[in-house]
Amino acid sequence: MKDEMSDVACENVHSAIQDTLYVVNGKWKLLILSILVNDGTKRFGELARASGISPRILSKELQELEMNQLVTRKVCNTKPVTVEYSSTPYSETLKEVIDAMIRWGQNHKKKIVSS
Repeated sequence: MKDEMSDVACENVHSAIQDTLYVVNGKWKLLILSILVNDGTKRFGELARASGISPRILSKELQELEMNQLVTRKVCNTKPVTVEYSSTPYSETLKEVIDAMIRWGQNHKKKIVSS
């Protein structure tokens, strides 16, 4: 009985990880969120320059992040029209994960470079 319970718990953990990866999947979404969470609102062009992502891919990634309520899109009434992207309060729940990944990446780079 105990093994069955741990199997269920294990499946729930794996399912939760799959759900998380579904939302932040790919190599760009966490980078985009990191920029918006840490640096604040950015115009599309600023975000493209800061991230190094091509406009076509950035647009696709932003649409998916917006669909998952992690980013808001605001069309400004300017000439020419400008579009601003901001992190949502909900995206702040990923800040701990993003910060942990930043620390891990920095430590990993030091380890690899010093080898």
